Amino acid sequence: MEWSIQEIARRAGTTSRTLRHYGDVGLLVPSRKGANGYRYYDQEALVRLQRILLLRELGLPLPAIKDVLEGQRDTAAALRTHLRLLEQERERIGRQIASVRTTLRRTEEGEDLMAEEVFDGFDHTAYEEEVTERWGREAYERSGRWWRGLSEAERVRFQGVHEDIARDYGAARAAGLEPGGEEAQDIARRHCAWLSATAEVTRAYVTGLGEMYVADPRFGRNYDRHGDGTAVFVRDALTIHAQHRLSD
Repeated sequence: MEWSIQEIARRAGTTSRTLRHYGDVGLLVPSRKGANGYRYYDQEALVRLQRILLLRELGLPLPAIKDVLEGQRDTAAALRTHLRLLEQERERIGRQIASVRTTLRRTEEGEDLMAEEVFDGFDHTAYEEEVTERWGREAYERSGRWWRGLSEAERVRFQGVHEDIARDYGAARAAGLEPGGEEAQDIARRHCAWLSATAEVTRAYVTGLGEMYVADPRFGRNYDRHGDGTAVFVRDALTIHAQHRLSD
């Protein structure tokens, strides 16, 4: 069975132009072209498009998606990974929704807030394995002790600082600024100052963190939601800053 490009675009909630672009960059090649030049897609192409859309939802730019698809030949295994990530994200968002609802109700009714309820779903320990593997158990435990020692207001303020940094990166990239330029490097400096609250900011640490932002969609989407390609911009800005301003 196969579908025309118009049918696929309508059902996938995208456009024929987007699908043609995917084909032009080698991301989604149609299964055949008709005599009239129309593009048609079979079931294998549908599964590939689903994977592309899932990775887009996770914030990956097209070149990174192509690399991921080329590196994952086992479609079923890749889909199981996607499913697990989506289920984890659904659970996290569900907890955040419940947390905000509880905060709203307690605020409206004049009740005392409980930290464990306010920040349910915002738990930084979700990345325990990654932090431990990359920078050691002591780095993770030091970060955990610091986080637990913050007041509710301090946690909100800390998260807000990072959101401002991420937004400024996105604006700089959208404006066409260079990662090594003065403005982008000032954002990188602020970013490293923010990181210094929880870790020893060395050249190797910052460079590795920048690479992780691009390689792992769970981290990269924090930046790419401010515009596709922002995570790559962040990595490049941090790498340049680390090379010129930091030591190991």
